[in-house]
Amino acid sequence: MGYVAKSGLEVHEKLAAFVESECLPASGISPDAFWSGFADIVEIFTPENRALLQSRDEIQTKIDAWHDERGGTFESGDYVRFLKEIGYLDAEPAPFTVGSTNIDAEIASLAGPQLVVPARNARFVLNAANARWGSLYDALYGTDALPGKPAPGGYDKTRGDHVIAWTRKFLDDVVPLAGESHAAASAYSVVDGALTPALKDPAQFAGYRGDPAAPSAILLRNNGLHVEIVIDRDHPIGKGDAAGVADVVLESALSTIIDMEDSVAAVDVDDKVEGYGNWLGLIRGDLTATFEKGGAAMTRTMNADRDYLAPDGAALSLHGRSLLLVRNVGHLMTNPAIKLQDGSEIFEGIMDGVITSLIASKDLRGESAFANSRAGSIYIVKPKMHGAKEADFTNRLFAAIEKLLGLQDNSLKVGVMDEERRTSANLAACIKAVADRIFFINTGFLDRTGDEIHTSMRAGPMIPKAEMKNSDWIAAYEDRNVMIGLACGLSGRAQIGKGMWAAPDRMADMLEQKIGHPKSGANTAWTPSPTAATLHATHYHRLDVFQRQEELIDTPTPGLETLLTLPLAVGRNFSTEDVAAELENNIQGILGYVVRWIDQGVGCSKVPDINDIGLMEDRATLRISSQHVANWLRWGICTADDVEAVFRKMAAKVDAQNAGDPLYEPMATNPDASIAFQAARALVFEGESSPSGYTEPLLHEYRLKKKAAAR
Repeated sequence: MGYVAKSGLEVHEKLAAFVESECLPASGISPDAFWSGFADIVEIFTPENRALLQSRDEIQTKIDAWHDERGGTFESGDYVRFLKEIGYLDAEPAPFTVGSTNIDAEIASLAGPQLVVPARNARFVLNAANARWGSLYDALYGTDALPGKPAPGGYDKTRGDHVIAWTRKFLDDVVPLAGESHAAASAYSVVDGALTPALKDPAQFAGYRGDPAAPSAILLRNNGLHVEIVIDRDHPIGKGDAAGVADVVLESALSTIIDMEDSVAAVDVDDKVEGYGNWLGLIRGDLTATFEKGGAAMTRTMNADRDYLAPDGAALSLHGRSLLLVRNVGHLMTNPAIKLQDGSEIFEGIMDGVITSLIASKDLRGESAFANSRAGSIYIVKPKMHGAKEADFTNRLFAAIEKLLGLQDNSLKVGVMDEERRTSANLAACIKAVADRIFFINTGFLDRTGDEIHTSMRAGPMIPKAEMKNSDWIAAYEDRNVMIGLACGLSGRAQIGKGMWAAPDRMADMLEQKIGHPKSGANTAWTPSPTAATLHATHYHRLDVFQRQEELIDTPTPGLETLLTLPLAVGRNFSTEDVAAELENNIQGILGYVVRWIDQGVGCSKVPDINDIGLMEDRATLRISSQHVANWLRWGICTADDVEAVFRKMAAKVDAQNAGDPLYEPMATNPDASIAFQAARALVFEGESSPSGYTEPLLHEYRLKKKAAAR
């Protein structure tokens, strides 16, 4: 397939056909009008996009020169003044309150988990969309959330009893009965619109299913979140329960980000149309995925809404799916799906903005089997913006897209990823730039650390990667994200978010630690799976985040000097053993992720670390690892020969870890012939020259090579 001319754009035939046959019908926009308006947007915003990227490079060059002159020795006050002089730091805006309107409850007034899922995997996006509700029994039984493991060979009653006891205690904590424990209840019924046995707070009774005298489900509500007690005395679990309880289902992933960015390997038109197609299927409500499980074919579809009776017997319907958000690509990358008149590729972020919005506009016109936004908004997460000027660029781009699609002003909402150093240092100014369309801010520790290393590459050697989480700037970064968000009026209007729990097999640790996110004042945080979302939802029952935000509102915001304290190891001597351990840890992670990205096009997956613990890896984790090795190379903590040797040693380990994957292509036997191995090397040895330390340019280059070689 080739390209077709569309108002001066050269559009790949596959994308043109997808847009014209799948997206534009019923939009009220003719193909000619769409492509003409799209071309106008490209003409206006492409030069600006290029100028913003050039500004990034110019600022980085000035920072490099400043550090070169000082050799790692400087006063923090001098550093802050310098960053202001070169335009890295913006003027702090006067106090303001964001003006976002028409925000759905899942964003504005409810607090709960959020999923991030790669757009190209239909099964995964359906799982995530359907993760609005999850079985607490299943989440506890099948994970390490409780000590031990289920005995093999069918249902383990001992394990099941532990699950039931934990769950009853949870119910006693968050939806307690007036005079007894849920564990002592022998039956639930509805009498005169009230639950029997009576709740300590009768207002927590939200509804039921079935016969009031013998309901099949009891619906409770706490901190805005629902809990469903499933009653079935014929069920294998329910028939052994005094009250007939067969399960407890929690409202879990309130929102889900359908990701076109960090968790996706999308390098050409085929990849992009696949991602766009899944987004379209979700918006229309007709996406399906067929797969084999347990030797049988299964087809997954989107869940319907959940129907109950309110306490007074009136019909009650609750959303059956997560509120769907979409993450576009940032400002850096281009894509060959569309080429411009000068032969260059379109900026992918501009293309994503137009096409994902066109698709989502179907929801606003009521063309979906299931309404997504009840408030009439389209939610676009925008990653990797550097400072307020880039946020303003996004604001104006979205306004132009609204005009093209005939949408009301500020229908396109923006989520600002607070994951780049220049954005976290200018967060209030960034929020101000999108003040009338912002719906969330969210920290991203790994990208933020990768940018920290790259920005300060010439300042000196960095401390080991594991020590970064305890460095001074991290606490300031996380706290500033909350405090600035509250000061700008996000509470009750937008999400203040926190990052991913990266260990999907360590749910006991997550239950213990991740309550720190709502305690910090964040009303959402990322989880790696629907199961993890259900377990994390228990934290939002145990703590009222909006009350916590009120308690935090007058807390002082950490200053810039703390945020900009560099995590340097100047003067520190590392032993040979310490250097080897750090290199092996970083390079094993690099290879484990890159080999799947390049060879199989997998953008996010659970990758065994050097200790064989499965961790969720995406480009953010890759960025920090590759930048850290590049930094130690620059400062002579290790040599190029050291790095080469570790690459070959870790290639053998990664090969062994993937021995059970029939699609895996070993690297260690012939690393020079492995495109994936060469890509991983390039990420380190070319890491210092990569724009902002991003991994995308090299990953795209080598993935395209792999695709070409497979043809």
